[in-house]
Amino acid sequence: MEVMILGRKEIEKVLEMPKVIKGVEEVYKLKAAGKTVVWPLVSYDFEEKKAVMDIRSGCVFGENLHGLKMLNNFPLNVQNGLPPFNGMLMIFDSETGIPLGVMDASYITCMRTGAAGAIGAKTLARADSETLFILGAGKQAAYQIKASLILMPQIKKVYIADVINSENAVHLAEEFEKSMDYVHCRFEAVGNLEKAVGESDVIITVTPSRSPVIKKEWIKPGTHFSCIGADMEGKEEIDPKIFAGARIYADDKAQCIKVGEMEIPLRDGYISEQDICGEIGQVLAGQIKGRESQEEITIFDATGLALLDLVTGKCAIELAREKGLGIKADI
Repeated sequence: MEVMILGRKEIEKVLEMPKVIKGVEEVYKLKAAGKTVVWPLVSYDFEEKKAVMDIRSGCVFGENLHGLKMLNNFPLNVQNGLPPFNGMLMIFDSETGIPLGVMDASYITCMRTGAAGAIGAKTLARADSETLFILGAGKQAAYQIKASLILMPQIKKVYIADVINSENAVHLAEEFEKSMDYVHCRFEAVGNLEKAVGESDVIITVTPSRSPVIKKEWIKPGTHFSCIGADMEGKEEIDPKIFAGARIYADDKAQCIKVGEMEIPLRDGYISEQDICGEIGQVLAGQIKGRESQEEITIFDATGLALLDLVTGKCAIELAREKGLGIKADI
């Protein structure tokens, strides 16, 4: 059995955000059509190392794929000159069970997560949205910005804030300001969260926070949230009161109820399960409505699905073959 092995460098050479966005959209639609399965999330906290491991797995029947991804986030690695964010993705053929590929998962995760947050914004935000706010300036932030500007070219200003390390926001804003690809847009690192949030039409949160950072009284009518950081029990980035009266959508309803941004608002009684409108794939497939007015608050709770990694990984395998990249191993 010949298996493709891809390292991060090979994946970076072949994957492009527009193709990743297209693949993620298709997966969400397949999920709405009942052609996918999300298997239970497994996670473990290495408390002494202040680290976490999680395993996400599933099956995309529409693509005849199944597999799993293990991610490790060991932030203390930085002190020893080691990368803090590592993982492996394994993809199998669902017709035969034969492995198709083994690859680095960190870059694929960044790309497909950026696509997911942006798809939520494009689908649910007001069409006239011009100001984007990114909470968190770590590894994931740049991908959220790039994907959002592809899907929402009308965005004219991007605020970036990082409550843990403000210098990260400054550096990220400077990088985008220097890029000739985004001359139509202004980028600004901000310290005054209340002011920036109040001016923003779209807010994407990508932090590991376990207490609310954005307060309800700061936001204006018509704001959209793509909540990306809350992907394990106890994580929380926005005031749970924001959920009350909002139109709420999940990437996977069951998983979001358990570990998403909606976990705590549900637990504390700000909303009930009946307040969840449905899943983003159902909106993309035309099965349910998205935003219905200019004034309502919309929330996309994205906990992350292995389905997205599988399809993105398959794309990387196909593109790598075309370019003669990667290692072919007999197993």
